[in-house]
Amino acid sequence: MVAHYDVIVIGAGAAGLMCAATAGYRGRKVLVIDHANKPGKKILMSGGGRCNFTNLNSTPANFLSDNPHFCISALKRYTPQHFLELVERHGIEHEEKAAGQLFCQNSAKDILNLLLTECEWASAEIRMNTQVRDIVATADGYRLGTGSGTVHCDSLVIACGGLSIPTMGATGLGYDIARQFGLSVLPTRAGLVPFTVHPELKEQLAPLSGVSCPVDVSCNNEHFREPMLVTHRGLSGPAMLQISSFWEPGDSLAINLLPGCSVLEDLVALRKRKPQSTVAHYLAQHLPRRFAAALNDLHGWTGPLQGYKNSDIEQVANTLSHWDIKPAGTEGYRTAEVTLGGVDTRQLSSKTMAVLEQPNLYFIGEVVDVTGHLGGHNFQWAWASGVAAGNDA
Repeated sequence: MVAHYDVIVIGAGAAGLMCAATAGYRGRKVLVIDHANKPGKKILMSGGGRCNFTNLNSTPANFLSDNPHFCISALKRYTPQHFLELVERHGIEHEEKAAGQLFCQNSAKDILNLLLTECEWASAEIRMNTQVRDIVATADGYRLGTGSGTVHCDSLVIACGGLSIPTMGATGLGYDIARQFGLSVLPTRAGLVPFTVHPELKEQLAPLSGVSCPVDVSCNNEHFREPMLVTHRGLSGPAMLQISSFWEPGDSLAINLLPGCSVLEDLVALRKRKPQSTVAHYLAQHLPRRFAAALNDLHGWTGPLQGYKNSDIEQVANTLSHWDIKPAGTEGYRTAEVTLGGVDTRQLSSKTMAVLEQPNLYFIGEVVDVTGHLGGHNFQWAWASGVAAGNDA
């Protein structure tokens, strides 16, 4: 006897659980299946274990896609305020860290428990440790061969995420299913990911591992003003993670190490006021001490400013506001927070996430070509796309 469900969701992450609860509350008989041993593993590790579960300022402008208008409908119909109301209904204590970024005060477990509770209340069944072996479209839905037997459903929702953080169980299953049903998948790559640097720069930066400072980084007509962190492998921190989604191999990054400072005017004024001052003195006022000293040594800025010609000061100012580096690459999917690219959204309904040419098949969350900036936007896409599909499946 083949068990029958109205809706089967493949993937027990943020989007999948949100979709399952939404469909369950509509009276649909729902099954969630996942090959991992526990649901919501990426939720638990997100935001340093505190889960940056949404961003109050999230708009379609915070998302990258080859089809940028696609995300508008779902995001408009399920807003950060909607999810915040759900969080507050469950009595989860939360705080706003950076502008708009909401985190759990206690633990990311609170958000996972919220989703699992919602699924329980909506009578959605969750089955872990279950591999999907094959999927066949039938006259009235889909038949799935799984590690725990054959199941059938009217509607099938693919919510199994992208390729980022394979140690959490990420696989390319969602892309394989898309291709099986004739959908095109746009090239994927790691996004929101730290950069690695070439050996010479790596050696120069090695003593600075752990130093953080605010910068303005730009690449391909995009820029972000956020902290940068020097690591033992290269450059990380919010500024680098953000710009990594716009960087292509071979591109350079232009880093303004003193955003908000008029370096040229400052140095000229300092030379006039205190001729015996050095570039090192100036840097020490604006950058972490270790970073200031290393930069100074790296560029050989020695001696008092009175010995610097205007052209020398211009060169110093230009170097500080335009530190150009060409990364060796990124750390890849191993540490990437998201996967760029994915199922081409031109083949999906922006209102329901359903495949236009294949009845009752849906793709939601990270598996589709919609990727948010850092700061809670990717969770907001998970909630919004999950609700869109859950209201239709």
